[in-house]
Formats: sequence, C-alpha cells, structure tokens
Amino acid sequence: MILHQALPSKFESTLEAYRALETLLADGKVRAIGVSNFMVDHLTTLLDHASVVPAVNQIEVHPYFQQRDLQALHTEHGILTQAWSPIGGITHYRDGKHSSTLQDPVIGEIAAAHGRSPAQVMLRWGVQQGRSVIPKSTKPARITENLDVFDFDLSADELAAIDALDTGQRGGPEPEVITLESFGRPIPDD
Repeated sequence: MILHQALPSKFESTLEAYRALETLLADGKVRAIGVSNFMVDHLTTLLDHASVVPAVNQIEVHPYFQQRDLQALHTEHGILTQAWSPIGGITHYRDGKHSSTLQDPVIGEIAAAHGRSPAQVMLRWGVQQGRSVIPKSTKPARITENLDVFDFDLSADELAAIDALDTGQRGGPEPEVITLESFGRPIPDD
C-alpha cells in the first residue's frame, strides 16, 4: 500500500496517515507500505518519526531528471526507487521545458546499437541501475515492447552517457505545490 504524496503544508496529517499504514502492516492486512513523491526532507522527517521504513518511494525518474541525492537516501535506507515516467513522457507534454527523451540523439544512438527502441533503452537503464520502472501505455504492442528489456545489457559507457543527460529539471509538478488547497477534493460520505 502506497501513501501517495507528502503534503508539506499538512505534514502532520501525512505522518498520521503513515502511522495508519504501519498499523495495517502490523495487523497483516498489507504486505508492504511505501510512499510516493517524498523528497529528501519529507523522507528524512518520515524516517525520524516512523517505526517502519517505507519499502518503496515512487518518484519521477528518467534520463533528464534523475534525483540522485534522493536515490542515494533510498539506497542508504533500503528503500526501492520506483520510477514513474521512466521513459520521460512527462518531459514533452507539459510546458515545453524539455524535448522528448524518445528523440534524444544519445538514447537513439544506443537504441540503434542494440536494435531496440529508445523506450526500451531507457527502461533497461532504469532496471540495470536497480530501479523499479512503471511505464504507462494503453497500447498492447507498447506494453509488450516495454516488457522486452531483460535480454540485453547496456555497457558502463552507455549507462554513463545516459546518466550525463540529467538536466536537474523536473517535468512533473513540484511536490511542494501539491496541497489540499490546490488539489484537494471533498470525499462524500456515501
């Protein structure tokens, strides 16, 4: 079970929700608990107050936005990094800060060398570096292609070339702007 978002403006509520997840885990009602979009400061605060380390933190990770400091914190505490938008789809449908990772020449060259698609190279890059990747597609052919990344390896030089694409610029919204005031909705009782 994943707690979907640290709410910086209501972090005590976030901690209360996490404590409820810890209770569900202790009662055997769930097998694991995790978080989504917790940044270094959120995760550090959570770890200071939690009795259970989250199994996973779902975060935006793709070649153009790698969040290395956060991933290092995950490694230090045994938290799995789960990359949403691992193909970088969010980089080309928002406000135009990034071009599409699918058309990046470095990724394209690596894909051609392996006879793979750029998407497969980015998924392999994530998997090979120990991340869980959750690409989104509704097209059966792309879903099949996205699963076909376990029979080739990227070289150390290829991994380094993709690592060098990091812009440090998020494609999705900043976690700090996700507030109940901005995005909250009333939940009906019935």
